[in-house]
Amino acid sequence: MQWGGRNRGRPTCVIPNGTARRPLELPLERIPARAYFAGLIKINDQRTKTIARRPHNAPPTRDTGPRVNDRIRAPEVRLIGAEGENVGVVPPARALAMAEEAGLDLVEISPNATPPVCKIMDFGKFKYEQQKRESEARKKQKIIEVKEVKFRPNTDQHDYEVKMRNVIKFLEKGDKVKVTLRFRGREMAHQNLGRELLERVAEDVKELGKVENMPKMEGRQMVMMIGPLAR
Repeated sequence: MQWGGRNRGRPTCVIPNGTARRPLELPLERIPARAYFAGLIKINDQRTKTIARRPHNAPPTRDTGPRVNDRIRAPEVRLIGAEGENVGVVPPARALAMAEEAGLDLVEISPNATPPVCKIMDFGKFKYEQQKRESEARKKQKIIEVKEVKFRPNTDQHDYEVKMRNVIKFLEKGDKVKVTLRFRGREMAHQNLGRELLERVAEDVKELGKVENMPKMEGRQMVMMIGPLAR
């Protein structure tokens, strides 16, 4: 093997007749390795397909709304017309055709009946009115809170009136009131006085609330729960 001539820097091979020849060049010598492997990666990426799968722990999605149109699978249904008239028992295909002729939907309103009861109606309008009713019902719901008013066994008349105004205010708002009376030191020997005070509180608010839990001791304090009367 020799070096020289135009092929300086490249090895040449001398055969017996004296002719010098360069060894064959493989394609890899002409293609940079980075470009070669990048091409392979690109080809592999093109052949790769992403398959979306539901996580094995995730529950299947369920549609809790009523069945509509071609999702109704019963062999026959009791049909109610768009005006509320009783059409009778018909195949679902006929009921769906009647709904399409009226430009409306076929909605299954009583799936547990035999046969299921379906009605011809505007399903979009039905869903809107249903959501509106549910929203109004949530607004009317009152979250009942428990308010606490603390007394002492020797509460004087002025403090008693101030605290009772709070008790009345909470009951008028529809909240429950937890009335607590804490004993200190030797006051524990006079629990009967505390009980009489809580009974007085219950008597003074009997027009607004009722005692749900009678006075009882919890550690060093006596507790009574008063709930608002239903209006």
